[in-house]
Amino acid sequence: MTRKLLFLLAVLGVFGLLAACGGAAPTSQPAAATAPSAAATAAPAAGAESGKGQVKLTLGAYTTPREAYAELIPIFQKQWKEKTGQDVVFEESYLGSGAQSRAIVEGFEADIAALSLQADIDRIQKAGLITHDWKSGPTKGMVSDSIAVIGVRKGNPKGVKDWADLAKPGLEVLTPNPKTSGGAMWNILALYGAALRGYVDGVPKGDDAAAQKLLLNVLNNVTVLDKGARESITNYEKGVGDAIITYENEILVGRKNGQDYDYIIPRSTILIENPVAVVDAYVDKHGTRAAAEAFVNFLFTPEAQQVFAKYGLRSVDPEVAKATAAQYPAVEDLFTIDQFGGWNEVTPKVFGDDGVYTKLVSQVQRLGSQ
Repeated sequence: MTRKLLFLLAVLGVFGLLAACGGAAPTSQPAAATAPSAAATAAPAAGAESGKGQVKLTLGAYTTPREAYAELIPIFQKQWKEKTGQDVVFEESYLGSGAQSRAIVEGFEADIAALSLQADIDRIQKAGLITHDWKSGPTKGMVSDSIAVIGVRKGNPKGVKDWADLAKPGLEVLTPNPKTSGGAMWNILALYGAALRGYVDGVPKGDDAAAQKLLLNVLNNVTVLDKGARESITNYEKGVGDAIITYENEILVGRKNGQDYDYIIPRSTILIENPVAVVDAYVDKHGTRAAAEAFVNFLFTPEAQQVFAKYGLRSVDPEVAKATAAQYPAVEDLFTIDQFGGWNEVTPKVFGDDGVYTKLVSQVQRLGSQ
């Protein structure tokens, strides 16, 4: 365990959300991650819901789909203008999913929350800010999918073939911090779940002790715990690390923008399901419900789903998914969060104060300080 990781763990543990409110611009995308701004909470222009003047929507999103939203927002603005005669101005904030969720709960008045995982939307709902049944649609509120993969250097010089190889002595691995990043939580669950399911060499199916040992050995190779998935891939693009655990779409977007890394789809990995929801308390305060609901509904249309697919996200629309299937290799064993009993069970069990991951990170810290 490096001193650098120990320092980052200490800083992230002390500063929590504050550590997520910045971030260098990634090499594959010019715009930097943005923290919630004071301007984002201002009241909308008069006549926002009457079809007159201008309406402002504040989007609070996780970091990885920025490129997709950069294309989606102008399409929606044009359609809304043609339909209502009203201009829509967007205020956008991109943070690690956990950090964004906490920011919304703590007063960042996002009209729309587009996050990495259900637990982060649930946090906003439990705070009383989302009051409608956001999971009532055919996709249960999930607007895009992805999978957890392993990014490797061009030509795979370290010979990484599956999860077990990330535990090799001396291998430098990147993954974000689960305290601030939804992507990091997916990464941990992908590796841990695959081991429990018997798809990792050297780990018998159902052997929790062996699965935790594998996770411990991989964490021992982690050199940087960034605050978000985008910050993590940015560091990797700068030459840090031998391998990275990340979203498939992060790798595909990077390659689309000229990066020459490769990636490995493990035999077994988790289906990443990304939710979106209108934040009732804030749209009612701002008078923006009609436009906010229209934007969320637009995201599920075939046109919008094709844009998500263009930027490496697997579509939740059956027809779009079928049409774009060739872009996405099949997974031998693709499992869901139900492997762990859902987010209500897995969050305390794995990421809580006494959770599996929390205890293993503490063990890594103790070993590193010896």
